[in-house]
Amino acid sequence: MSDDEREEKELDLTSPEVVTKYKSAAEIVNKALQLVVKECKPKTKIVDICEKGDAFIREQTGNMYKNAKRKIERGVAFPTCLSVNNTVCHFSPLASDTSELQEGDMVKIDMGCHIDGFIAVVAHTHVVQEGPVNDRKADVIAAANTAAEVALRLVRPGKKNKDVTDAIQKVAAAYDCKIVEGVLSHQLKQFVIDGNKVILSVSNPDTRVDDAEFEENEVYAVDIVASTGEGKPKLLDEKQTTIYKRAVDKNYHLKMKTSRFIFSEINQKFPILPFTARALEEKRARLGLVECVNHDLLQPYPVLHEKPGDYVAHIKFTVLLMPNGSDRITLHPLQELQPTKTIDDPEIKGWLALGTKTKKKGGGKKKKGKKNEGDKADAEPMDASKTDAAAS
Repeated sequence: MSDDEREEKELDLTSPEVVTKYKSAAEIVNKALQLVVKECKPKTKIVDICEKGDAFIREQTGNMYKNAKRKIERGVAFPTCLSVNNTVCHFSPLASDTSELQEGDMVKIDMGCHIDGFIAVVAHTHVVQEGPVNDRKADVIAAANTAAEVALRLVRPGKKNKDVTDAIQKVAAAYDCKIVEGVLSHQLKQFVIDGNKVILSVSNPDTRVDDAEFEENEVYAVDIVASTGEGKPKLLDEKQTTIYKRAVDKNYHLKMKTSRFIFSEINQKFPILPFTARALEEKRARLGLVECVNHDLLQPYPVLHEKPGDYVAHIKFTVLLMPNGSDRITLHPLQELQPTKTIDDPEIKGWLALGTKTKKKGGGKKKKGKKNEGDKADAEPMDASKTDAAAS
């Protein structure tokens, strides 16, 4: 096959090489997440932890495909973010930021890795404390985790995106929590982190997406954010935004020399996937990024907040819709949770009892899993009591 033919044929999971690259990226991002969770200690600077997460991904991916015949792009697909307590997402501060973690903080870790443009993303919620997590903190983590388990069983060929939207809202309500508005779960393709097929977190008149049916050999980043508050986050300070993505379909002749310099650097280093402003020269970046955003050359990922006192939990995973069933390739064990609510709803119990494999009845072989590992694609499906036990 010539390079031109290769370009024209969209690579998907029918290629074993593609599956391997997704799984290799997932293995690296899972290990990076493990490293970041261990670094989440009181009095540790958030920016230092973010840097360690990104550095680990760069180092690990850099060791792969060194002798490949063609150059294979690889590295960070989404910069490491640590969003604390009522901060919902995308907090990945500049080097000059002095924010530190405190005992009891609820930290949402969000990160991504790619190999040859095949992306594995993950998000996980960790409370900076020893011992079990309880009360409303436990409720909101259990809500996000149980919603993720239900979504894993509903993101499957033949099901619709709307099925998932409705189900995850019902799960959150069972824990007296809300799914956060405006969060989209996207289909992933080579070098595309925000594909056109999406799952809406909350149905409302302001946000409409096309109805879509899941198909075999697709890949999705399933993104669940739950809150003890209203689930309607706000942008408080545009200056907190540090993550951007090049809008590849937009062009504009920038007026400021600084902006042109920064934009040229972005085009060279980060032509497609999201990046952090930390990777740019800080003084120039602050000025140059503003003009780039004002003319839609960059898509910002704003830092959003719920109200002070609200707790927000985030679980995101990458799932491959393989011919033999759904394969969740990114995850991290939860802390022990002691939520105040349990799942009694028969419909939710029914969803949780679904297997993730299509060929073998009952979800495939039973594996001895570590406690709190969640339901991997080849694990036995959990009923609600087991899910509560695993999440608690």
